[in-house]
Amino acid sequence: MEGVGREHDSSVALPVEDFGAAKDTTSVSTKPTRRYPLASWVAILALATLVGVYIFSLSLKQNGMLFGLRQTNMIEKEREQPCHHPGIPETEIPLVHFPTPNTYSRKECACTPVRFFAILSMQRSGSGWFETLLNSHENISSNGEIFSVKDRRSNVTAITQTLDKLYNLDWVSSAAKNECTAAVGLKWMLNQGLMKHHQEIAEYFNRRGVSLIFLLRRNLLQRYVSILANDYDRNTKQLSGTHKAHVHHRGQADVLAQYKPTIDTKSLIAELKRSDKLAADGLVSFKKIRSIVLYYEDVVSNRTVRPLALYSCLGINQHLFLLITSILLSFRSSQMCWIF
Repeated sequence: MEGVGREHDSSVALPVEDFGAAKDTTSVSTKPTRRYPLASWVAILALATLVGVYIFSLSLKQNGMLFGLRQTNMIEKEREQPCHHPGIPETEIPLVHFPTPNTYSRKECACTPVRFFAILSMQRSGSGWFETLLNSHENISSNGEIFSVKDRRSNVTAITQTLDKLYNLDWVSSAAKNECTAAVGLKWMLNQGLMKHHQEIAEYFNRRGVSLIFLLRRNLLQRYVSILANDYDRNTKQLSGTHKAHVHHRGQADVLAQYKPTIDTKSLIAELKRSDKLAADGLVSFKKIRSIVLYYEDVVSNRTVRPLALYSCLGINQHLFLLITSILLSFRSSQMCWIF
């Protein structure tokens, strides 16, 4: 009996020991987990940040946005210049720039505000004559058809790089003025990559505060005749064996006017519609940019140089408006460029 009792007691004690062990196991599992040192977490976070930055930079390069960031930095660099003109209205502050050229110093003119502009036009629309008027002012630099060179308009990056160089006053041309330049721009034909990349270019113009001057022709038939006559003279060189796309002398104009082109009436309507559509598309594509629309026929007859009419069209950029108005009013008909 005692043996049996002892066996029974030990058999009863076994479950008690197992329960205690289970209890101990439970109590161990509820202890806090092991913590990693703070330095390990910092290293992991830094590594993750570097990987993220690397992936993000690759994404920017693939989408062509890395150059946009550099442009933003350039803009901020301009805005950081310690120049302040209390007389400039607040609405015009985005249009006022203080470039810091890489090739020279603006010296005492470092705080002379500079306005950016672009003349948007089509061939044989009087843009060469109009640009000559602007460049006659000692503080205006209009640098011609920069984008007639195909490499400069091969893609958006090439275009923005060229514009940055121009508006930073680093562009070298015969129209480049001194360090006190107050307005800088170019002449840009609608068929020179402008419409192909119009969305990106419009965004650039808006971001950089560029004012646009549309110079068009009302009489598209006369423009077409001028194109044909110019092509003819390019081959025949009627003026002493040289071709001149623009003349500034009545006698030269009379020589060129002797040519009477033959027009294909079957293709004429289509050509005029194409020209009209190109001009209309240009106006629509850049309608959100500060701009003024001028027509060659009106400018040469002085019908659109009335100050109130011009200023109401421009709306802003009073400085450039006054310069253009004063120049146009100062020229007589004998100084006009003949475009027939």
